[in-house]
Amino acid sequence: MNNLKKIGLTALAASLVSTSVFAGEVTVAGSASMTVEGYSGTDQDGGKGFSMGNQLTFTGGGELDNGLTVGISFVLDQGDNETETEAGEGTSPFDSHSVHISSDALGKLTLHGEGGSSAQGALDTTAAGDVWDTFDNTALTSGVKVKSSSANGDTLVYALPTMMDDLAISASYSPQEATVSSATSYAATYTGVEGLSVSYGKGEVTTAAGPSGANADATTMKASYAYGSFTLAYSDNDYATDVADNDQETTSYKVSYTVSDEISVSYGHEEIDEESEALDAEFEKITVAYTSGGMTLTATAAESSDAAHSSGTADDRDYWSLGLAFAF
Repeated sequence: MNNLKKIGLTALAASLVSTSVFAGEVTVAGSASMTVEGYSGTDQDGGKGFSMGNQLTFTGGGELDNGLTVGISFVLDQGDNETETEAGEGTSPFDSHSVHISSDALGKLTLHGEGGSSAQGALDTTAAGDVWDTFDNTALTSGVKVKSSSANGDTLVYALPTMMDDLAISASYSPQEATVSSATSYAATYTGVEGLSVSYGKGEVTTAAGPSGANADATTMKASYAYGSFTLAYSDNDYATDVADNDQETTSYKVSYTVSDEISVSYGHEEIDEESEALDAEFEKITVAYTSGGMTLTATAAESSDAAHSSGTADDRDYWSLGLAFAF
C-alpha cells in the first residue's frame, strides 16, 4: 500500500510539473532621486526642503505549456503608503503589486492588489502632468476629482486582444467597499497616425453604498501630436455627480521642445473649474531636463493662481526645484 501511495504521489508531482511555467524569470529595475525644492507666496515664504525617492520593481513570469502567459509585479518602496488607513500600510515596504494572465487570442487580465488604476484612471493624469499636485504640501489647493476606482486599490482590468491595428481597448471593475459601491470604467487609445495619440476613458461609481448613494461619472479625453522636435498635448477631465455644486472640469495643455538628444524644454498649464466657485484655479510649470545615460537632471519653476477659487484668499504661490534622478 505504501508503494502504491508513493507511485500515486510521484505521478501527481509529475503532472503538476508538466503544467508549470517552463520559461519563467524574474527581473529587477531600480530608480532613485534627490530633490531640493522650495515655495514662496503671500502666506508662505522661504520654505525649502530635501526629498528623495528610491524603489525597486520586481517583474516576473513566463509561458505555461497551455499557451497562457502568467506574470507578477511588485514594488518595494518604504513608507510610500503612509497616508493609507489600513493597518501597517504606512510602514510596509511592500507597495504596488499585481498579477496578470494573458494570451494573444484572449487578451490580458490583470488583478491589482494596490497601486493599480482603473481603465479610465490610467488616463486621468493631465496633459501638463498634474501640476496642481506640485502644491499638495500647501494649504487651500484644489485637486482633480476622479471617481472610477476603488480607494484601496483592488481593481480588475481587462485589455482586449488586438482587434484593429493601433487600437487598444480596456475595461475595469473595482469591488464595493464599506462606503462606496462597485465602480466600472473603460478606455480606448488610438495611435494609427504617425505622431498622433488619441485617448478616451469613462468611469462610473456610486459615492455611497446602497440605493441612496449619489452617482458620479468621470470622463477623460486626451490627445498628443509630435512633429519634428515639438510635441503638443491636450487633455480634458470632466467629473459630474448628483451632489449639488460638486461638478468639476479640468483642462490642460503642454508644449514640449526637444533641443537635442540630451536636452528638452516643456511648458504646461492647467485650469480647474469648480461648479460652485466663481474663480478658476490655474497652475503652470516650465521644466528643463538634461539626460545622460541613466541620469536625468531637471530644473522646474511653477506657480499657482487662485488655487482655492477665491481672490480674497492668499493662495498664489511660486514653486521651484532641482532634481537628479537615476534609473538602473
